Amino acid sequence: MAKPNYIELTREVRIPILYEDRSVIALDKPPGWMLVPISWQKTNWNLQAALLSSIAVGHFWARSRNLKFLKYIHRLDAETSGVLLFARSQGALHSIGEMFETRRMEKVYLAVTAHALKQKQWSSQLGLAPDPRRIGRMMADPGGKPAETEFRVVASVGGRYLIEARPYTGRQHQIRVHLAEAGCPILGDELYGGGHGELALRAVGLAYRDPFTRKPIVIRAPVSEFLSQHGFSSGAYRVEFESVAASSRRNPSR
Repeated sequence: MAKPNYIELTREVRIPILYEDRSVIALDKPPGWMLVPISWQKTNWNLQAALLSSIAVGHFWARSRNLKFLKYIHRLDAETSGVLLFARSQGALHSIGEMFETRRMEKVYLAVTAHALKQKQWSSQLGLAPDPRRIGRMMADPGGKPAETEFRVVASVGGRYLIEARPYTGRQHQIRVHLAEAGCPILGDELYGGGHGELALRAVGLAYRDPFTRKPIVIRAPVSEFLSQHGFSSGAYRVEFESVAASSRRNPSR
């Protein structure tokens, strides 16, 4: 029997597999799942724990791949959907995790805002730090950890703006804070002034050079449903990547 192209945690929960090789598995994470619960009430929505439990009981998706190890390499906020990369071994976790830390991983997101933008393309380099006034919230802080994101408006319709975001660092809530500070919080981002509803932020692509084979790896998440959900045509955007080698042009910074 062929390996399923999804992870089945329960009969109601199937998570699509976007890409896999001997080192990694990339999932299309649904919104609502977190990797590190901030409270015990959220434990049932811990994706890492759910995957390990599924592997331990021998669900077919895991048995068919002879999986013994699976660990997230980077994180997405609970409310964010899209590409999430997992390592299939400790060696892959270390080697590919280092690529995230040293800016050799090209990451692309889509966000939607209802606020008009003065510019079509810009870069934010605001440092980020925890907000002492509210647990779980971040804030712009010149003395905080360095953070850099490039933004580009790719479409607009009915007072909504589709923004491509390319973060070169991986700080908590980086895209959300940078957009809020630019006066255009993401739709549904209650924490940063975007109102109620589902967060309109999706991780749509990853690209890197495999540290073991040196082959370029490109991973894309579907975008048509996200686009139509927010009033954009299915052809309004396609994920494009720079040269994989070019992603190392910046000096590492942690």
